Amino acid sequence: MSSSSSYSSQEEVEEGGEGGTPTFSGFEYNVPPSSSSTSSSRRRLEINEVWPAPFIEALSFQVAIDASRSAGRLAAAPAIFNLFRVCSTWRAVSRSELLWQNLTRHIWNNNHLSRSTWREEFIYLHCTANNFLLCRYVYTTLHFVLAEDDNNNDNNNHDISLSCRRLALSGRHLAAGFADGIVRLFHLASRVHLATFRPQHRDRLGRYSRAVSGIILSDTHLTFATLDGDIHVADLNHAHPPRRAHLGDVVNDGALVDFTGCGQWWVGLYAGVPGCAFHIWNNETEELVFVGGSLTDPEAVLGWHLLTELTDLIGRVRVASHETAVAVSSLRMVVFDLRHQGVVLGDEQVPHTASRQLVVGSADVSDDTLLIVDRGGRASIRRVGTLEETCTFLVVRGAEAGTVASSQRVGRLLGCTNGGYAILFVGNVIDVWDIEQQHGHYLYSLAESIGEANVVVADQRHIVAAAATSPGTINLWDFGPQ
Repeated sequence: MSSSSSYSSQEEVEEGGEGGTPTFSGFEYNVPPSSSSTSSSRRRLEINEVWPAPFIEALSFQVAIDASRSAGRLAAAPAIFNLFRVCSTWRAVSRSELLWQNLTRHIWNNNHLSRSTWREEFIYLHCTANNFLLCRYVYTTLHFVLAEDDNNNDNNNHDISLSCRRLALSGRHLAAGFADGIVRLFHLASRVHLATFRPQHRDRLGRYSRAVSGIILSDTHLTFATLDGDIHVADLNHAHPPRRAHLGDVVNDGALVDFTGCGQWWVGLYAGVPGCAFHIWNNETEELVFVGGSLTDPEAVLGWHLLTELTDLIGRVRVASHETAVAVSSLRMVVFDLRHQGVVLGDEQVPHTASRQLVVGSADVSDDTLLIVDRGGRASIRRVGTLEETCTFLVVRGAEAGTVASSQRVGRLLGCTNGGYAILFVGNVIDVWDIEQQHGHYLYSLAESIGEANVVVADQRHIVAAAATSPGTINLWDFGPQ
């Protein structure tokens, strides 16, 4: 394990003042009010009498929201902390758990309490985002040992067994899916390889028909799909083999090229059979509730080729907030409603010119934020609901404004986002961009070079990448307070 810099969460959050009220990045709100003059004290007493606590709480919430919208999420904390310095009544509002819960939900899009209080949750997310901004992380490589039977069905072809195709993160775990259909589970805190999950046996329709094409991961369940259309479910609290929840039908459905989901829905993106691009299942009943869509119809032949050779990605699907999903091909973006059986909410065609076509591997969604890059190297941040562009930048560092980078300069490109930052693998380097303003701002490149990447994912705390040049190794960057 190595660290890019030595740091502590104490730099961002300090306990002090009455009640142990925290300090954020030098913005302190626990300082007792000044008593330099009698008139100043009188004004504070008048404020105490005029403004009731519920009003001050509502004002604090609105100030934080306005600051995050105008200057980014990290601006929310210093904005409200200045309010808390006004007087003791205003400072007392800072101890409202309801206020911190609402701020955590609206600013960080987080509805899950993983710490003792909502105030601690807000502090943790603020510090982690600040570490992303300042390039403070700990770098680790995760390793695993192949079991004797991992290669038996592939004549000991290590290229297949060690080729990582999909990654997924939850609060506690990391799951890595490989070209032989196996999913390996790691514990994030200890970096330990916990378990290996193998799909149930069936006849293969091609060398890579068992390759993992998507993973849904929570702290208690693992759901993964393979190119042949099979979907397996594993309970992480019990040491049972994964159960096949859906038996794929490649002949009638095509290849399952991408798979994702949320609390209530599974979503599959298929290629190979016209008019069957989208499949939606009810997660609770495992019932298939919708089949339709033409997004991948132009890539039907390429969908069949995926069963026999590892080609470039031809489609990607991601679940956004409000139970919507976004699907992307090189020529089209589609937003559809999961609750109403695939009703299309947005559909945008891309010009057929080479430089305007989309890089499918760059597409990712975090809450209501969509990241996509075209083959000319222009990145676009969109709002999922309307496909309205909120930010743009050129992914090639050093390019002049208005200059379109050639596809040769961009090379292989993969992307992901955690809402406030875009993480882009380009030119064998992982770059981090701030995307909260109208024009994206390049922040830094990770110091570690991993070679040619197969897959890159990120959440609020981590960046994870697997490279074709380092089979059997998963690269993990941890930006959490240490």
